[in-house]
Amino acid sequence: MEVLDRHDTSLTEEGRFRLLVDAITDYAIYMLSPEGIITSWNTGAQRFKGYKPSEILGEHFSRFYLEEDRAAGIPEMALATAKEIGRYEGEGWRLRKNGSRFWAHVIIDPIRRPSGELIGFAKITRDLTERRAAENAIRQSEEQFRRLIQGVSDYAIYMLDPEGNVSSWNFGAERIKGYRPGEIIGRHFSTFYTPEDRAAGMPETALNVARAEGRFEREGWRVRKDGTRFWASVVIDVIRDDDGQVLGFAKITRDITEKMETQRALEQAREELFQSQKMEAIGQLTGGIAHDFNNLLMAVIGSLEILKKRMPQDLSLTSLVDNAMQGAQRGAALTQRMLAFSRRQELHVEPIDVSGLVRGMMDMLSRSLGPLTVIDTFFPVRLPTILTDPNQLEMAILNLVVNARDAMPSGGRIVLRASEEPAPPSKSRLSPGRYVRIAVTDEGEGMDAKTLEQAVTPFFTTKGVGKGTGLGLSMVQGLTSQSGGHLFLKSKPGEGTTAELWFPVAVAERTTETAAELPQREQGARDSLRILAVDDDGLVLMNTTLMLEDLGHTVFEATAGSEALDILHRQPVDLVICDHAMPRMTGAQLAQAIRNEWPEMPIILATGYAELPEGAGMINLPRLGKPFSQAQLADAINRIAS
Repeated sequence: MEVLDRHDTSLTEEGRFRLLVDAITDYAIYMLSPEGIITSWNTGAQRFKGYKPSEILGEHFSRFYLEEDRAAGIPEMALATAKEIGRYEGEGWRLRKNGSRFWAHVIIDPIRRPSGELIGFAKITRDLTERRAAENAIRQSEEQFRRLIQGVSDYAIYMLDPEGNVSSWNFGAERIKGYRPGEIIGRHFSTFYTPEDRAAGMPETALNVARAEGRFEREGWRVRKDGTRFWASVVIDVIRDDDGQVLGFAKITRDITEKMETQRALEQAREELFQSQKMEAIGQLTGGIAHDFNNLLMAVIGSLEILKKRMPQDLSLTSLVDNAMQGAQRGAALTQRMLAFSRRQELHVEPIDVSGLVRGMMDMLSRSLGPLTVIDTFFPVRLPTILTDPNQLEMAILNLVVNARDAMPSGGRIVLRASEEPAPPSKSRLSPGRYVRIAVTDEGEGMDAKTLEQAVTPFFTTKGVGKGTGLGLSMVQGLTSQSGGHLFLKSKPGEGTTAELWFPVAVAERTTETAAELPQREQGARDSLRILAVDDDGLVLMNTTLMLEDLGHTVFEATAGSEALDILHRQPVDLVICDHAMPRMTGAQLAQAIRNEWPEMPIILATGYAELPEGAGMINLPRLGKPFSQAQLADAINRIAS
């Protein structure tokens, strides 16, 4: 090139020069006349342009250009540039002999005589197609990566310089943190930290850890442009050059506030589910025990009633029977509490004016408190009605007032108040709507968190031995839950306790789920009836039969539903009294089968449960709550038998 540049080659070196040029295969090296006619052609030109010397010598070099480039006069411009400024260099598409294109890097140098006369041009062309393709691939990859990073909206992805200043900003960063690129680029990333974290040196610690270990990962509170906080998952990676020098940091931040809140809610739901499952298991156990105990009490109470009627009138004997009867009745009250906790007691639901109910209880409440305790009531002039069992509600209020009294052994003040309230968001156990809130507040010692958590657990009590069954609050909870509400307890040590009963306000459209009204007995009904008694418990069946026969009725006994149907096919029967909880065929299923064949047959379902299985609702069954007395049995028969 030095020999060729702007000077003629010496004749003595011509042969050696031609050998050198022809040996080069990676470059097309050839000469042009001042007009652009090709006057020489080396092996490299032949290799990647495809022309033999005989095919190309004497042709104008513009034939290598694209048609649009020739039309634009680019070949002439290249020669003119080389002639005027002494060199032309450029890149562009060129054509091979076969018509294919390649990307060429071109250098054109003018060749002059020592006098300055232009005698031609030296042209060197290199095929850079592969390199350009690689560069384009890299450029395209970089562009795709840039678009990818810029298009990510769930992650803040940005760069920091070695000092921690923001040097790039993607769309996710703008969405999460609220800053536009022009507002944040160049500012220190500690802007996103809370004041307390900045004071503790957390931003500097993060960069130091990334420098030392190559990576920093942490979760914590971060601050948006508007000052609000979010819980962030942060990763900082150090970026180094080939020599290990720190060029900056790549920082990825994700807003996981919702995830954190969801996790907390999930943990709370798991705990509530665990408690619910535990309470459900205890409730099922309690309900089952209460049901079996009811059957035992049926036998005891019924037998005592028959015994008292048939035994001689001896005061020493009748007092023993009366004592036994009182004990059995207290046992029946206990089973009602157990069934109330397990939500299986028979509720006689009716609309209740809470203000009127409490006013009617005041004498009883005052007598229950003693001289050291006073009770104040706060009730609005009017309260909407609620739907629940009035007797059970009286028991619940009395229970809470007595608990409040016992929490103040030295005396004090109890406040009983009621109000209409909407379901507050904080009480997630309540469905949206209007409620009547009945609150009992004492000035006692209060309960710590652990005691409060166990307060409604069955058989848990803080009272001394023999002073409480541990079922009072469980019964109250069962009543409110079965009535569509809930029991809430609030207490702190030294601040007393407040028990709140929330009952949904009764609406006109709402129907009560009470036992069906027993139709009154028609005039002229027979005194003696043929009654089919069905119960799988032999003691209960025997006791029921004794009471019915003592009332003057003829009794057929069956211990299962199938046996009862066989009797009905063989014997005329006026009335069926059946237990509900029987194996293989429940009382409700038996009643359905009887109605299918004997639609007019009167049926009484004897049960302590308030809830019947699916399908039982098809029959409007009068129910007789267990344990029942002979008088209750007689009354039920008189009201239904025709």
